[in-house]
Amino acid sequence: MKRLTVALLLSALIALPAQAAEGMTDVASAHDVETTADRFEQVLKKKGMTIFNRLRHSEGASKVGIELRDTQLVIFGNPKVGSPLMKCAQSVAIDLPQKALIWQDPAGQTYISYNDPQYLKQRHNIQGCDKVLGKVTKALAGMSQAAAAE
Repeated sequence: MKRLTVALLLSALIALPAQAAEGMTDVASAHDVETTADRFEQVLKKKGMTIFNRLRHSEGASKVGIELRDTQLVIFGNPKVGSPLMKCAQSVAIDLPQKALIWQDPAGQTYISYNDPQYLKQRHNIQGCDKVLGKVTKALAGMSQAAAAE
C-alpha cells in the first residue's frame, strides 16, 4: 500500500509542470512549438477565424539577452462569438480576442494552452451566455487537439 501511495505521489509531482495555471487548459502536442503554432494557425484559418498576431516571445527575450524556451502566442478571434459574450458581460473584452500560448516545458514537451471559457464565465460573472460558452469550449478543444495531434 505504501508503494502505491508513493508511486501516486511521485506521479503527481512529475505531472505538476504540465498542469495548467488557474483557469487555463493545456493540450499536449506531438510537435515542436513552431510546427504546433503553424498547425494551429492552419486550423484557425479553416474555421474562418481571424488571426490578429503571432508573438514569438522567445525571440523577443533573446534580443535582450534572456534565454527562454520556445514560447509563442497566437491571438485570434471571431466577432460572431466574442461580441455576444461581451454583450453578456462587457468586462470579458479584456480577455478577448482569444489567445493560445504554444510553449515548451523543461522536459521538452510542447503544449497549447488557452483560457478555459468556464473560468472566464466565473471571472466576469457572465450570465445568460451558456450556449455561446459551450460552443467556445468545444471549438477551442477541437482546434487545439487538431493542431496537437500526430
